[in-house]
Amino acid sequence: MSLNIKQAKNIAKVLTEALPYIQKFTGRTVVVKYGGNAMVDEKLKQSFARDIVLMKLVGINPIVVHGGGPQIGELLEKLNIESNFVDGLRVTDSRTMDVVEMVLGGLVNKEIVNLLNKSQGKAVGVTGKDGNLIRAKKLKLRRKGSKAGGDLVDIGQVGEVVDINTEVLEIIKDSDFIPVIAPIGTDENGASYNINADSVAGEIARVLGAEKLMLLTNVAGVQNKKGEVLTGLGVRQVAKLIADKTLQGGMLPKVECALKAVKGGVSSAHIIDGRVEHAVLLEIFTDEGVGTLITKAGLKKDS
Repeated sequence: MSLNIKQAKNIAKVLTEALPYIQKFTGRTVVVKYGGNAMVDEKLKQSFARDIVLMKLVGINPIVVHGGGPQIGELLEKLNIESNFVDGLRVTDSRTMDVVEMVLGGLVNKEIVNLLNKSQGKAVGVTGKDGNLIRAKKLKLRRKGSKAGGDLVDIGQVGEVVDINTEVLEIIKDSDFIPVIAPIGTDENGASYNINADSVAGEIARVLGAEKLMLLTNVAGVQNKKGEVLTGLGVRQVAKLIADKTLQGGMLPKVECALKAVKGGVSSAHIIDGRVEHAVLLEIFTDEGVGTLITKAGLKKDS
């Protein structure tokens, strides 16, 4: 069926708007944290896969880091293993860690790889344990609101990133393959750790000097106290939003992750609405985007 004139003009407009962005970002690295609704809704899963594959086809190097909290919780429930959380972090004993590795490194990782491959991409799945990709250490946690120097809470095998082995990533991303990374790391003794996927994505973006860090969420973006989405923010503006408690709850660690990335050399960070079909492409290749852009604006040279 042939296109009518209006349809043809709309397609031409989309393509011409995307062209300068494709030219600008060809050869650059974009790290995408994949999670939330985009990971469970079938239409969103398909649109995400096509977005990532298209990015690779036009010369951009996407790296996908994924979460899997709901899937972990579901399997723990089936196995009659109780889920406990401290300040939003899953308490991870040895039995829970086995489930985390099974779900993140196996079920979820391979599902995403298969999704990208079915969309004519060439994806390869790895965990942070492969090639010592993610070196980690045990996370030392103080409860929110506790005084400095207060008692630490032991939440088991929950870790934080110490180092990223960039050699592994450079080999994969400079090939035709798309790396899909499960956020599991190991320490110098080989112990495994469950690590927040946003933090892993941010660190990978930082050490690779990525062009963009993109964090998919289940909200429209960073919002002010009126619930209005803030589409473009500089470092100083974000600092003010944190100071006046506009940013709280689950959005706060995402914004802090984005801030750390741009301060560490990533050109821009994006907190985008993963409930929107083709959210990744819309954010990269259109003027308006579908979320909040955070850049180095207002960042002092010595920051």
